[in-house]
Amino acid sequence: MASGDFCSPGEGMEILQQVCSKQLPPCNLSEEDLLQNPYFSKLLLSLSQHVDESGLSLTLAKEQAQAWKEVRLHKTTWLRSEILQRIIQELLVDYYVKTQDTNLTSEDKKFHETLEQRLLVTELTRLLGPSQEREIPPLLGLEKADLLELMPPSEDFVWMRARLQLEVEEQLKKKCFTLLCYHDPNSDADSETLKAAKVWKLAEVLVGEKQQCQEAKSQQKEQMVLLEKKSATYSQVLLRCLTLLQRLLQEHRLQTQSELDRINAQYLEIKCSAMILKLRMEELKILSDTYTAEKVEIHRLIRDRLEGAIRLQEQDMEKSRQVLNTYEVLGEEFDRLVKEYTQLKQATENKRWALQEFNKAYH
Repeated sequence: MASGDFCSPGEGMEILQQVCSKQLPPCNLSEEDLLQNPYFSKLLLSLSQHVDESGLSLTLAKEQAQAWKEVRLHKTTWLRSEILQRIIQELLVDYYVKTQDTNLTSEDKKFHETLEQRLLVTELTRLLGPSQEREIPPLLGLEKADLLELMPPSEDFVWMRARLQLEVEEQLKKKCFTLLCYHDPNSDADSETLKAAKVWKLAEVLVGEKQQCQEAKSQQKEQMVLLEKKSATYSQVLLRCLTLLQRLLQEHRLQTQSELDRINAQYLEIKCSAMILKLRMEELKILSDTYTAEKVEIHRLIRDRLEGAIRLQEQDMEKSRQVLNTYEVLGEEFDRLVKEYTQLKQATENKRWALQEFNKAYH
């Protein structure tokens, strides 16, 4: 097949918008789908030449249009007879409502009674149907000729029919004015001549509004199709984004975790050192607040005196050791010297301990 039989991506998207959105059911096709299936766009174009906007074939669409035309004709005929029937019934209902009104004239009573009698006899005659087509005896043994005898006189019927035309026209005019005021409430204050002119154009206005409504529905349908396409596209994009995020987490998180742990460890170490320095600073501050310059000077003097006393005690102890070595061979005298030496050594130890405690307190 020649390369010209394939549709480019741009042409494929144009076919997708024109054919699928108007003639075929909505198809969520992307440019990638058209590229993978190059013959599909050609198939859509071929189908569009044999179907109309509703999706029917051209032959069926023509037959359907003819059938709808006949239906509309029958519907119009039925509506005319139905409207006339309802108006006559409304006239009779209004008459019975007004029977309590003493202002009714004899002509009004004669008109409504003749109309009601004619309507009832006609309805009963229709219910009986043609006598030759009945296989069962008629109801109550009545024949159509029996009912025709109940018809009002012909002159009364002619007079009633002439007035009925005027009454029907008046009722139709009221209903048209009511419909006009419902459609355009501002027309309620207009004159009858202006209302009649507006009613004459009301049908065209309603047809135009119906056309606008159908166009709006068609546009809404197209917008819904576009919305479904965009929703599908957005869903695919979101899925791809989620896949990329998952890949980033799996590939890069483990690589950066060790470096992040090392930085956190360094941070904690530095923070611990800072806390230790802060504690030392607080300790020094407490010591500086506790020991003033005068107290330090006194402690220094006490320490100097204790150190001098320790030196003197050490000198005495040395002398005692020498004497002990000289008189080691002596008996009781040696014991006395040993006791004296022990006492001197104990005193020296006590003073040394006091000096150490003093140095601790000073530092």
